[in-house]
Amino acid sequence: MSANTTSPEIEYSKRLSERESAVRRLYRRHIWLGNVRVAVFIAIAILWWKASTKGSPYFYWLAAAVLAFIGLIIVHRRTVRALETAKRASAFYKRGLARIEDRWSGAGDAGEQFRDAGHLYAEDLDILGEGSLFQLLCCARTRMGEQALAQWLLAPATQPVILERQAAVRELRDKLDFRERLAVVGESDKIKADPAKLRQWADQEVELDSRRWGPFAITAAVLTTAALIYGFITLWFAPLLALASINFTLLYLLRHKLGRMFAGLDEASSNLNALAEILRCIETEKFETPLLRSLQIQLVSNGYFSSECIGKLSTLCDYAESRHNMFVRLLEFIVVYFIHVALLLQSWRIRWGTNVHAWLNTVAEFEALASLSACAFEHPLDPFPEFTIPESTAHFAGDSLGHPLLPDKICIRNTVKLDKDNPVLMVSGSNMSGKSTLLRVVGINTVLAMAGAPVRAAALRLSPLHLGTSMRLSDSLQKGVSHFYAEINRIRDVVELSRCGPLLFLFDEVFQGTNSHDRRAGTEGILRTLLEQGAIGMLTTHDLALTSIADVFPGRIRNVHFQEKLDSGKLSFDYCLREGVVTTSNGVELMKSIGLNV
Repeated sequence: MSANTTSPEIEYSKRLSERESAVRRLYRRHIWLGNVRVAVFIAIAILWWKASTKGSPYFYWLAAAVLAFIGLIIVHRRTVRALETAKRASAFYKRGLARIEDRWSGAGDAGEQFRDAGHLYAEDLDILGEGSLFQLLCCARTRMGEQALAQWLLAPATQPVILERQAAVRELRDKLDFRERLAVVGESDKIKADPAKLRQWADQEVELDSRRWGPFAITAAVLTTAALIYGFITLWFAPLLALASINFTLLYLLRHKLGRMFAGLDEASSNLNALAEILRCIETEKFETPLLRSLQIQLVSNGYFSSECIGKLSTLCDYAESRHNMFVRLLEFIVVYFIHVALLLQSWRIRWGTNVHAWLNTVAEFEALASLSACAFEHPLDPFPEFTIPESTAHFAGDSLGHPLLPDKICIRNTVKLDKDNPVLMVSGSNMSGKSTLLRVVGINTVLAMAGAPVRAAALRLSPLHLGTSMRLSDSLQKGVSHFYAEINRIRDVVELSRCGPLLFLFDEVFQGTNSHDRRAGTEGILRTLLEQGAIGMLTTHDLALTSIADVFPGRIRNVHFQEKLDSGKLSFDYCLREGVVTTSNGVELMKSIGLNV
């Protein structure tokens, strides 16, 4: 389906109706098959009694009933799997509609596990956490997919990588069927395979010599099994006990190597079948863009597909899991089961272990791209940003910028331009007028642009930028750090970042933890350093004394402001950016509005 032929809301609603209809149909079949299974089971019990009392004719009917029961089990299981798949598809479109209708906040993974208190913009711009950009975007089902998306939002990419991602997102945007398959395959909503432990297990050095221990294990299993059969026939179990003792000794000598072979495999092997199905979806789809095709090529090695190899590993992991079964443990001294499984796992690791990183990275990138593609599909008016040449000059020009985390109906858009001729905006305004929100609008759209996603704007043209902010800092009683000390440390880190390349800085109420003289001197010094480094940026203030700094840097700092209206004792804001310095204030009126006698 083309993203331009049908509105996303209509398309999602139509597909949701179809999937919910399938859920109801499959649920009715599930109930009917369950009732039939009960009836056939009762029939088997009756036929068993009849066959035991009245002879052979009923044995044929009993055999037929047992075969029918087995067939019903197979059909019922397939129906249950189809039902769960239909439920996940229904949930997929419900989440999409919730995002379109701005009902998404609080639902889905918030990315809390990726939070870093020292990050230079994540906390200030709501990149992670409840109601965050990550929660809005993330459609990943695997840990590596979530991690890839978080990394893209937390670390700006280079321009070639961004352009590759944009092309891939454009293609995946229109592949709604493919994105749905990625969201529903498997037997669970989340795929819990631990990528770090799977990589660690795959990278372990081989410890068992299969040429030495393989034939020995097979011979030991055959001879001990033969001795067991011989013992039951002749009632002489001495050979069995002797061979079992040898097997016990062998297992004892190899216990540490076997332990290392199985170490971490239980956590790494969760939902590997579902991972194999995701890989199969990617392998069988046709792609046009270079990035998607190069990722797809990595899933084929020596003529084998990654889905097939991961499927085999899943089967081997099931064998490994069965070693905890009491019955298997009783047979261990007979067939040396642990050694056979360990040798099979080792053989898999020797052959495919070096490919695991590429396979997991491919799944991670596809899921991250699919998340950005869903955003592009659901907001067809959001454009992809354009990047300027040369890359070494900082530039940001956003037309009608909006905040992607705010509902469209309340989002007021503004235009912001920063370049070498107009590098800094000093934003003044009264409390609650929209100064901090404007900084976040510029910052979060920069994050989207540098990740390869569309932006909430009419148009955005920028150079590749590093991003640093100082907005939501707080003191720490435990660390003995004041708000002012935390702020100057953050600004120092942002200044250091400006030496790494073009920088966009966003400072909210700069140096508010100190007196007016020091605030003025500190702000002027920091701006001088950043301007010398070629940085661009914005800073807000309610201290009108700071607005005069524009006179120190003529043509380099431009004053803009937000204003409010006071009507019948009530304040109102239009959140529209205007030229010049604000001429009104509302602090006293706000104090009066809550009952303070001022």
